[in-house]
Amino acid sequence: MNDTSSPAGANPVFRILGAISFSHFLNDTIQSLILASYPLFKASLDLSFTQIGMITLVYQCTSSLLQPVVGHYTDRRPQPFSLALGMGCTLIGLLTLSLADHFSTILLAAMAIGSGSAVFHPESSRVARLASGGRFGLAQSIFQVGGSAGAAAGPLLAAWIILPYGQRSIALFSLIALLAMIVLVGVGRWYRQRLKQPAEKAAPSSGQALPRAKVVRAVAVLLALMFSKDFYLASINSYLIFFLMHQYGFETQTAQYHLFYFLAAVAVGVLLGGPIGDRIGRKKVIWFSILGIAPFTLALPYAGPGLSIALTMIIGVTLASATPSILVFAQELFPGRIGTVSGLFFGLSFGLGGLGAAVLGLAADAWGIVAVYRLCSLLPLIGLLAVFLPDLRSPAPAKAG
Repeated sequence: MNDTSSPAGANPVFRILGAISFSHFLNDTIQSLILASYPLFKASLDLSFTQIGMITLVYQCTSSLLQPVVGHYTDRRPQPFSLALGMGCTLIGLLTLSLADHFSTILLAAMAIGSGSAVFHPESSRVARLASGGRFGLAQSIFQVGGSAGAAAGPLLAAWIILPYGQRSIALFSLIALLAMIVLVGVGRWYRQRLKQPAEKAAPSSGQALPRAKVVRAVAVLLALMFSKDFYLASINSYLIFFLMHQYGFETQTAQYHLFYFLAAVAVGVLLGGPIGDRIGRKKVIWFSILGIAPFTLALPYAGPGLSIALTMIIGVTLASATPSILVFAQELFPGRIGTVSGLFFGLSFGLGGLGAAVLGLAADAWGIVAVYRLCSLLPLIGLLAVFLPDLRSPAPAKAG
């Protein structure tokens, strides 16, 4: 099994972390275009909320099912240039989406984009850890903030380009996929060279060997916390636009800007969460980030339009800070299985988000969009389970430079 830790005493390779973060930005910009284009497809094809949820379900479940498979395979046989090939699938999906004139064609396009994402995330997470210099939380934050920033950019691009110019303008974003492929070829070359180097002084894991029962309990708690986090994020990502339009009479473009504010706050939370977890311990970050948003989620369905912006931004920053800490915590539970763990947790996050979008779409059709937000406001209370996570390390000061 291939070692994917940085050599002991090494500094982070920031040019590679920057390249993989930029690629993540481009990848997730493309992904978020699907979500941000929902009002366009809903109007042009007369889709129901249930069908909107099904698009998210198909896209995210395609990604979630394939990611652990890709991660498990590349743990044994790393594929440095698979990142660029996966982005090629995303490019095909974009072109298909720009021409789709039927609900089933949109689903096929969503599957293609989901397949590209399935290849990208576990291998990119491996590259981030390989280039981390032992600062695993920092590396994951740099990698993941690119994705969060890309998710935030999607609604703006949809508001500026797709909504004014229509469905065919989606094809323009295939140029983004092409740019990502070029960047990822360069990352693949560095990755290939790094694999040729002897794995002499691998940085020790910050975790410690745990009894099997404690590992199983920790994984069960992480899964419950991810359910809470990803179902709530699905309620915002897929339905905040419709909630604001229904509750406050916002125009579609105005609602898109509000979604951007939330997603930008998510990017800030992701960037902060990893380094803070390196410094004070990941369990504390996970505990605070998920349970800490409960007062704000409980208030959101009853807030006015101005206050709702502030609340969603606080929720985004706080909740997203758990994302890198959860992934690194899981990687430390299973040292030597970076691809498998990354694929499983990224895939599970996608799958839960897709399932959440579908379930919440059914609920919105049956009970109304406001009732969905009142129900979802209770999800962060699951964060109480974080008390059962083991302490994997003692806090240590972050390494200089």
